[in-house]
Amino acid sequence: FFFDCLIHMADAAPLKEVFRKDYQPTPYQPEHVDLKFELSDNDKSTIVCKVRYAPKKSDASAVEADLVLHGEAKPAAMELVSVSLNSNPLSADDYCLTEGLLTVPGRMLGSSSFDLEVVTKLDPASNTELSGLYKTGGIFCTQEEAEGFRNMTYFYDRPDCMATYTTTIVAPKQQYPQLLSNGNLVAAGDMEDGRHYAKWEDPWPKPCYLFALVAGDLACVTDEFVTMSGKKVTLRLFVHHGNESQTPHAMASLKRAFKWDEERFGREYDLDLFNVVAVSDFNCGAMENKSLNIFNDRYILADNKTATDDDFSNVLGVVGHEYFHNWTGNRVTCRDWFQLTLKEGLTVYRDQEFSSDMLCRPVKRIEDVIVLRNHQFREDAGPMAHPIRPESYISMDNFYTTTVYEKGAEVVRMVATIVGDAGFRKGLDLYFERHDGQAVSCEEFVAAMSDANGADLTQFMRWYRQAGTPVLEASATYVADQQQLRLTLKQTCPATPGQPTKEPFDIPVAVGLIGRGSARPLPLRLEGDAAAGAETKVLRVTEPEQTFVFVEVPEEPVPSLLRNYSAPVKLLCPGRSQADLQFLMAHDTDPFNRWEAGQELAQQILVAMITGDAPDLSGLTAAFRETLANPALDRAFTALALGVPSEAYLADQLPEGTADPDVIHEKRDAVMSAIVDAARAELWAAYR
Repeated sequence: FFFDCLIHMADAAPLKEVFRKDYQPTPYQPEHVDLKFELSDNDKSTIVCKVRYAPKKSDASAVEADLVLHGEAKPAAMELVSVSLNSNPLSADDYCLTEGLLTVPGRMLGSSSFDLEVVTKLDPASNTELSGLYKTGGIFCTQEEAEGFRNMTYFYDRPDCMATYTTTIVAPKQQYPQLLSNGNLVAAGDMEDGRHYAKWEDPWPKPCYLFALVAGDLACVTDEFVTMSGKKVTLRLFVHHGNESQTPHAMASLKRAFKWDEERFGREYDLDLFNVVAVSDFNCGAMENKSLNIFNDRYILADNKTATDDDFSNVLGVVGHEYFHNWTGNRVTCRDWFQLTLKEGLTVYRDQEFSSDMLCRPVKRIEDVIVLRNHQFREDAGPMAHPIRPESYISMDNFYTTTVYEKGAEVVRMVATIVGDAGFRKGLDLYFERHDGQAVSCEEFVAAMSDANGADLTQFMRWYRQAGTPVLEASATYVADQQQLRLTLKQTCPATPGQPTKEPFDIPVAVGLIGRGSARPLPLRLEGDAAAGAETKVLRVTEPEQTFVFVEVPEEPVPSLLRNYSAPVKLLCPGRSQADLQFLMAHDTDPFNRWEAGQELAQQILVAMITGDAPDLSGLTAAFRETLANPALDRAFTALALGVPSEAYLADQLPEGTADPDVIHEKRDAVMSAIVDAARAELWAAYR
């Protein structure tokens, strides 16, 4: 056993690179976790963690396998007090304690289920990493994702080990009147020494990263939601005293999220109680712990006196995001942390759709693409470029990135674009039907979408393993006497670290045609189609170069490409003129492309000015005036459409090493001044 300990010590060495290909399931499955926290102000807090483990195999290999549990002493000065097996105390000679690991030899465990109790003491106030159990501002709080549970006790701290939980919290009642954890409150009461207790039971299996505890003196705002099956759910928001008046928007957002997920995806909440805690010292934006979401209060508190429109929008989106994790992340979770985009990309897509339905869909789409281009595109172009599902990591915390989250959401959106909204709902229903209560990989999600819709998504999986932003080049030729439009699309992708060459992606390109003379969308019929269809058609570009022939095109069209930004690519249209962009800005029926045309027109003019040319601004200012004066457009959309590309985005469009911040600022300011001068009357009319 000593040599086994040496092996496990090597496994715990710092800065070890972890590879997705090396994934192995654990030999034992935690079935139920019984936790007891005795919280103290004057001494270390005590945690008793009793776990029922079951061998995953019935053969002799399970008996021989050691139980190797994660534990980290440093963040909260954790001390191991005792270890018991089936209520029998173990001596220090019976197990091996190394840095980061507690190992119980397989010869002691037998071939059937067993109970292992681990007692630890720790100092939450000293936990400045705020990972695991910590104390700040007079409140005990936890943050377990990704690997914080090991800072409290010894356990399988990995997402594929799902178990039911019972949690008992004991603390001084005067200082900590609220004792909260996951699930439903099943018992509570006072104790003779001035302490009190609360016992929580969570019947739904979850990984330990979704465990949560909060103990403190907080104000409580209560409401109720009735689910689609008629069940009453108590909703509670806990905030610092004095902040209660700033919670109505968050509570309304939560109720809207409950309702939306029922109507859009048929997902009903599964417990009797849903708690949200919002404190100023929480180290993350928000965390989706099962039935006990914890927020930094900037994503909960909002009122008309202190918050902007963006603040209200952010509260809506983040509250929705964390609630939607109840199904996409909690009920079905990740097999390992390489699959992080499985829960985050899917849930970001869901919260984007929620905000789109609650607010203005075109504006939300544009805002999301701006974030993608300004942040994720840079990640793809830099030395840290990685696929949405990385192949290796040294520290998992390094992969909470815009690639995993925002680009991951775009990949999910492409699936929805390919199979359609109804098909996506069918696929998601099948995903939950197959995998509820499981920890799975990205392949299971894509397989459910494929199987539910009869769609071949084999090549589409390249989005999960290839980094970089593809470049799509489009050219179109109209043959008037044949009433045909030939659209050629070429795809390439730049080299990224570790991936010098790329295989072709499966890129869904949503296309529309706007008649140049009629200024109306034309019905679309591809060569080989039985009949003309709707005004938008999704083309799947799977080869380095493909040509699509549209027939029965009665007039010369202006192509509207990549409608609603149907894929996270850079689109190049060398043959598209500034007159075409002005036309699309005025007449495109796709709001995103209408905005995009204005941005590209402004970008071309600005880049020309920055590089020393003096282009005519009259076409740009006329297009902006027409947009401003159009009463049919949503005013929030109009406000976005009147913006010009950011200085950072313009710098990215220039040859490497040529961007001069002063020149970019000067020329951008000059263009904005020209727009203001030309549209002064329209701007004053809109303001009044």
